[in-house]
Amino acid sequence: MPDTVTLLIEPLAADADATAVDGTFREVDASAPALRVGELSTQRGDGIFETIGVVDGHAQEVRPHLERLRNSARICELPEPNLAQWEAAIARAVGALPATGEFALKLVLSRGVEHGPAPTAWLHVSPAADFSAPRERGIRVVTLDRGYDRGTAERAPWLLLGAKTLSYAVNMAALREAHRHGADDTIFVTSDGYVMEGPTSSVILRHGDVWSTPAPSGAILHGTTQLSLFEHLEATDRRTEYRDIPVDELRSADAAWLVSSVRLAAGITELDGAPMPYDAAETRALNEYLLSPRD
Repeated sequence: MPDTVTLLIEPLAADADATAVDGTFREVDASAPALRVGELSTQRGDGIFETIGVVDGHAQEVRPHLERLRNSARICELPEPNLAQWEAAIARAVGALPATGEFALKLVLSRGVEHGPAPTAWLHVSPAADFSAPRERGIRVVTLDRGYDRGTAERAPWLLLGAKTLSYAVNMAALREAHRHGADDTIFVTSDGYVMEGPTSSVILRHGDVWSTPAPSGAILHGTTQLSLFEHLEATDRRTEYRDIPVDELRSADAAWLVSSVRLAAGITELDGAPMPYDAAETRALNEYLLSPRD
């Protein structure tokens, strides 16, 4: 079976009948040309995306990812996606993959071509990178100023801070800066000193028996993996909370993690050059849960 699948999708209106899904996506060769030169996703990063983990033939948390895609479309004033169509495309792609292994499935919805076909959409799935080392041994992290305070998203909604857009140049620059500091990843903080998120992950802290994450806001992308972990923690009688977290509380945590859909839970072993407590047993337990089938 192939370990890479690419589907081009002809987006349906959000209210189109689910029976209209057949024939609206087709498989293409991932190495062949597929997008027009005028495609605004590549010219301007004008589009949105989601990345879904696929574990042993099961796409994890499809509906939460699609709900977030729909929310990003609303923020960016893109046509609302037809979730039944996207679910069918995901099922088609996953069904073509090997039954074992970990994969990364990316969904993209673009504004399309100016004065041409719009919107455009596609799905691409390929083998996930080997994240066994960060899952087992943890990661070194630096904090970086995101350049705005906590209230920016409310004052300037046109910055699209709560949407998962294709404009990831700043996120990738932040990771390169982390590497220059000898770290593996970074945590963005506001200019007034509060914890936000990683470039591709959510932040979870533990102080004693209380697990916390930055309060949802227009400036923070609400992580599907973080949401799933909090549901799991609450189901096992552990206390969770959403709140504004000053950077000093990040440094004083009994343990901290960056969590995401494909890398899963990576415990932080070092923050800004200082050692952080690392809970190997808890990290293993979190990843065992995250590797289990989740809808």
